[in-house]
Amino acid sequence: MNRYWPLLLLLASLWGASYLFIKVAVDGGFEPAPLMCARAAIGAAILVGYLMRAFGRERALAELRGSWRQWSVLGFVGTAIPFWLVAWGETHVDSGIAAVAQSTVPLFTVLLGLRFLPHEPLTRGRLLGFVLGLVGVAVLAGGHPGGGWWSVVGTLAVVLSSVAYACGGVIGQRSMSDTPGPVLATGAMISAAASLLPLALVQLPSSPPDGDAILSLLALAVLGTAFAQLVMYRLIHLVGARKMSLVTYLMPGFALVYGAVLLDEPITVAVLAGLGLILAGVALGSGSIRMTRRKPVEVPG
Repeated sequence: MNRYWPLLLLLASLWGASYLFIKVAVDGGFEPAPLMCARAAIGAAILVGYLMRAFGRERALAELRGSWRQWSVLGFVGTAIPFWLVAWGETHVDSGIAAVAQSTVPLFTVLLGLRFLPHEPLTRGRLLGFVLGLVGVAVLAGGHPGGGWWSVVGTLAVVLSSVAYACGGVIGQRSMSDTPGPVLATGAMISAAASLLPLALVQLPSSPPDGDAILSLLALAVLGTAFAQLVMYRLIHLVGARKMSLVTYLMPGFALVYGAVLLDEPITVAVLAGLGLILAGVALGSGSIRMTRRKPVEVPG
């Protein structure tokens, strides 16, 4: 338990930095599909190496072969699609805004879970959480009119990526009972790279991306993808998925600070208001905080 907070903060800092790396890469000459295909491919190579060292070569390959149906779907729905949507969205919005928009993932996870993982009812608190989250998205999308309609569309693309990530989370949860998490993570990266490859080949840049963009890709693949996946599964092993999910509340703050300090991105009132509404909605929708009814006060008679 002593390692919980250090690991949680490390994971939040890694995932928060991913939005910075994506923004620098797309601004430096990468198209979204080649960037995310390369991210997934490099991440997959690192994770395959880790898996073979941890499980042994024969067992690692056997696990990947035996679970290819699960991780191929997970990689396409829960990795390739949201990877591309986030990168495309960041061609139109700041990295901090993208991080705030993607903090809606737990809301959609709970909503899908009510249908596909029925174990908790749709309470009044959860419903209020969904509404608050959607209001927060509306505030965030409409809070930077200088970017025009493209900034709104870019924000909504990132929100749509949250839906895809939530679908991937449900698929992963249903699959982890039969397949170890690191195997699913490795296979999902292989599937994502293969899924994005055709579009990446069509969108190859006419000139090489600049040096900062290439360094950002490497940092994104090594730190924000492969290493972050290992930290995430370590946290799940130590404290469980529920406590690990608190990273949702920390990650946008890291991303906003990175964007403001390193990219001079403004932190506006609309961004902070949208973040507050979304996180309040996540807290209610996920059941982290619950609405309680006040007991009537008995008046002595």
